Amino acid sequence: MNQFSRTALLLGEDGIARLAASSVAVFGIGGVGGYAAEALVRSGIGRIDLFDDDRICLTNLNRQVIATHSSIGRYKVDAAAERLMDINPQAVVTTHRVFYMPDSADAFDLSAYHYIIDSMDTVTAKLELITRALRQNIPVISAMGAGNRLDPTRLRVADIYETQGCPLARVMRCELRKRGVKALKVVFSDEPPIPTSADDSLSCRYHCVCPPGTVRKCTARRDIPGSSAFVPPAMGLILASVVVRDLTSVTLKKVN
Repeated sequence: MNQFSRTALLLGEDGIARLAASSVAVFGIGGVGGYAAEALVRSGIGRIDLFDDDRICLTNLNRQVIATHSSIGRYKVDAAAERLMDINPQAVVTTHRVFYMPDSADAFDLSAYHYIIDSMDTVTAKLELITRALRQNIPVISAMGAGNRLDPTRLRVADIYETQGCPLARVMRCELRKRGVKALKVVFSDEPPIPTSADDSLSCRYHCVCPPGTVRKCTARRDIPGSSAFVPPAMGLILASVVVRDLTSVTLKKVN
């Protein structure tokens, strides 16, 4: 009997062994990626790499699993790694305090992973990661927009070219088509985005609460979406469930 016994009842011992031998990278450890990473480790993933350069902020408390009052100001990857290692001390958790972009991408070998989760919210970063991963035949699943939505039952898994109702997915479809990408598995919401309040007193754009040392503050963002405790976590759990099911249904290739 071990901590994965209940999962083994569903996946079998072979499935648990495959997960233990798997290496997964999660890019973006926020409301979506934090839950995805935790679900992977709770499922028995043996190695997980976390990519994010952001720090935990007061406004993260409403939706991010790693966000508590005691963790405000910490790097998200550090808080996540500590939590993940407490869940499964046998897991190998590696942190990367980096904002993954074209100018930093060369520093990382994506062939080291069996699967990649893209839960970043910057189009340029998403495109760079996705195109590099697919060129190397590394499976990748990408999160589309989770902000400005309240209904987690409207989340869907689909190919990017079958999405509808998601502004981010619309931009990604256009850009991926330009780059010759024929298919991409994504999680998206078909719930129409909810207009946000025009009350400036509710916006951290005018009342910044980012911790000292934060490089990419909300004040520099073009849009600050509303968020909930329902949709981002549910999207993260769906991302992780797809990865677990895919990894336990195929024979793992050897990675570096």
